[in-house]
Amino acid sequence: MREPMNESRRVLVVEDEANIRDLIQTALRFHGFETCTARTGGEALREARGRRPDLVLLDVMLPDIDGFEVCRRLRAGGDQVPVIFLTARDAPSDTVTGLTLGGDDYVTKPFSIDALVARVRAVLRRAAVHAPPSDEEAGPLRVADLELDESRWTVRRAGVDIELSPTEFKLLAYLMRNAGRVLTRAQLLENVWGWDHHGNAQVLETYISYLRRKLDPLGPPLIHTRRGVGYSLRSAP
Repeated sequence: MREPMNESRRVLVVEDEANIRDLIQTALRFHGFETCTARTGGEALREARGRRPDLVLLDVMLPDIDGFEVCRRLRAGGDQVPVIFLTARDAPSDTVTGLTLGGDDYVTKPFSIDALVARVRAVLRRAAVHAPPSDEEAGPLRVADLELDESRWTVRRAGVDIELSPTEFKLLAYLMRNAGRVLTRAQLLENVWGWDHHGNAQVLETYISYLRRKLDPLGPPLIHTRRGVGYSLRSAP
């Protein structure tokens, strides 16, 4: 039976192995998603630009350009479509690479098809929650001399524009919406990445480091560590 919430959601499945591609496509259609497919990185870019999917399931190992490069080109062109990487490689460095490029999740092979569908739904829900508001819905977030405008996707500190990756932007926005609160690592992983397990703390720490490198040269530190708990964003006393 189809779920009404999925009826308008289109997923682009990028996978060069036909049996895996067909299995994923069949499962997604069974659960009510519309699908389109690609076998190479070049096809993936053409499909993403032409079909405007709501989410991309993107294999890393493709016969022409790899999935990381596909994601990099999508983000460079301003396309913020959610991306879930599919790969047999599970090294932490690969996970960080994919998420740094703007990926939203990372699933290693072999995987449970039911678990994959659940991850697709979770990323789509999170994308809807984090969709930038219209100008009428909300103004910029401000903490001390830091300003983040979700409707224009801009960040400034002390009057200086700061370039952030999509994931850096989402993490900073969540910290600013909860300014002054100590957020646990589990809260940050769940609300920014949608992960409910503890195996990705290194990814969170990496992104906190990225943000500090970009924010701290412009003023006093704003992101503070509560050892053994998590992080908070607040102005200096």
